[in-house]
Amino acid sequence: MNVRDVKALLETQTLLRTQVANFTFNLGFSGKFYHTGTEEEDAGDDLLLRSVDEFWWFPHMWSHMQPHLFHNESSLVEQMALNKEFALEHGIPVDMGYAVAPHHSGVYPVHGQLYAAWKQVWGIQVTSTEEYPHLKPARHRRGFVHDGIMVLPRQTCGLFTHTIFYKEYPGGPQELDKSIQGGELCLTVLLSPISIFMTHLSNYGNDRLGSYTFVNLANFVQSWTNLRLQTLPPLQLARKYFELFPEQRDPLWQDACCVSQSGRRDPPNTCPLSIPKREVQFFNGNNYHKGIDWYMDFFPTPANVTSDFLFEKSANYFHSEEAPKRAASLVPKAKLITILIDPSDRAYSWYQHQRSHEDPAALRFNFYEVITTGPGAPSDLKALQRRCLVPGWYAVHIERWLAHFAASQLLIIDGQQLRSDPATVMDGVQKFLGVTPRYNYSEALTFDHQKGFWCQLLEGGKTKCLGKSKGRKYPPMDPQARAFLSG
Repeated sequence: MNVRDVKALLETQTLLRTQVANFTFNLGFSGKFYHTGTEEEDAGDDLLLRSVDEFWWFPHMWSHMQPHLFHNESSLVEQMALNKEFALEHGIPVDMGYAVAPHHSGVYPVHGQLYAAWKQVWGIQVTSTEEYPHLKPARHRRGFVHDGIMVLPRQTCGLFTHTIFYKEYPGGPQELDKSIQGGELCLTVLLSPISIFMTHLSNYGNDRLGSYTFVNLANFVQSWTNLRLQTLPPLQLARKYFELFPEQRDPLWQDACCVSQSGRRDPPNTCPLSIPKREVQFFNGNNYHKGIDWYMDFFPTPANVTSDFLFEKSANYFHSEEAPKRAASLVPKAKLITILIDPSDRAYSWYQHQRSHEDPAALRFNFYEVITTGPGAPSDLKALQRRCLVPGWYAVHIERWLAHFAASQLLIIDGQQLRSDPATVMDGVQKFLGVTPRYNYSEALTFDHQKGFWCQLLEGGKTKCLGKSKGRKYPPMDPQARAFLSG
């Protein structure tokens, strides 16, 4: 922007304040590009900085780079520190608590290091994104909170780096005017109690397309509605947003290949074969709020693997209330496998599992006392009862999963058959997954009479069995407890 453009920006701000209470432009900066333009543009930079108190300010990256390209927090901190040093040197306020990542990068799907670096360098409490949950029209976008940083939905107004001239607006000037005068842009303001629009400084230079758009939008709303428009600083705006929409605080991570514009790693349903070494417990608890990057880090992708399967097992997904909706949002084409045994046996197995881990309630009370306890029982006993019984409400849990996935995506395995005839069961699993060529489990498994279950058959007739914690022997369930559970 040259000096004339900056003066026009200040004049537009003054005019908009007559239509929108407290209206203030919020300007982003990347210090590396200061005084890198023509002589006229450098003079425009200087006038902007002489007018620093007239605007609000937020930091981009120092060199306007995509944050997700920096794979560790220290590199991001270094870049942000350069921008902060620039801001302090030129009197730009650094306490607004708001930042935006260039190129829509790293905010959604979240790049955890970006949020951590933002907190460390800038004390960021608020950001915004156009990508969550990537619905159109733009007014249907939502907010969420990640790692204590409030992410507000940012709207689309049709002004980008390639739309800087009124006469060259895509579809012609009439398309922009239609959007302003009751069309998409106007509806976004009318139907969204809080609207954030991001444009580019080039939209306010040249023939002032940005100024034209928002002055006319404010005029139209003021002339044809009784709405009273006002502007709040970012932190106040975010608090107001989540006061209005508290149910939106928890995010719902979407299929990353559909939402990301920044070319990051594909979501789970398209990665090569990889299996985490432990239960991830992502979809059913607080780990979910650590974001997609955290989840994907559990899935190594060896270069010599060409299969198209990614697999993870987390037992608590099945009876979780949140897991089906979250999983369907992130991996809508996933195939689900659940192994079910008699729910009475499942409850007793869990009780014995807790005894082996020296759960105080399981050691103090026998199984019948656990499953029959009523109101007024100690809290740890009630908790153990729930963990024994609630996961066995199979019909309830399956119905919840089928509300989000097609029945063809779910395979239910008889746990007793898996113990007695694993080769047949695994052949069915391979058919369900579409595995080719099939793996011959009949030749790969052998029954170990000492362990009491099937084990992997190795070369030379040796076997590899599951660890000592698997296949424990414990007393049979007493008839009274079985009768109670079967009644």
